[in-house]
Amino acid sequence: MRKTLRVVLALMLMSALVQAAEDISGVWRTVDDETNEPKSLVQIYKHQDKYFGRVIKLFKNPDATAKDIKGSPKILGLDVIWNMAEDGKEFSGGKILDPKKGKIYSCVIWKKEDGNLNVRGKIGPFGRSQTWFPTTEPPLSGLTPQIPEKE
Repeated sequence: MRKTLRVVLALMLMSALVQAAEDISGVWRTVDDETNEPKSLVQIYKHQDKYFGRVIKLFKNPDATAKDIKGSPKILGLDVIWNMAEDGKEFSGGKILDPKKGKIYSCVIWKKEDGNLNVRGKIGPFGRSQTWFPTTEPPLSGLTPQIPEKE
């Protein structure tokens, strides 16, 4: 009986480990949907068991500001992803901001088999996905969340 219980517990533990999401922390390169050119670098960082994403570099127009966000902050340095929590093989429960449109969407992120990220913003069943690519850019340290507010 004890041996069977140990086997069952071991299988449950292995199953939980297999289903855990891969870490998404690090610096990721985003690509413009229309031109297919590099758009920004976003650092995904963990803070108190939640994941956040901050724009740490803009390849064009580093002085661009976020539309319809309180204080009209610059996009560079802005958290565009917040409150993402691990949920099986993906991260969900948080939000993503499209700073050019000033729209905030529900967000789901997961790491693909090729090591890239699939980042999906959505409203209900409708949404749009982007692929983000890993970089060798060193991450910034000491980041704390600064969640943007709509005007």
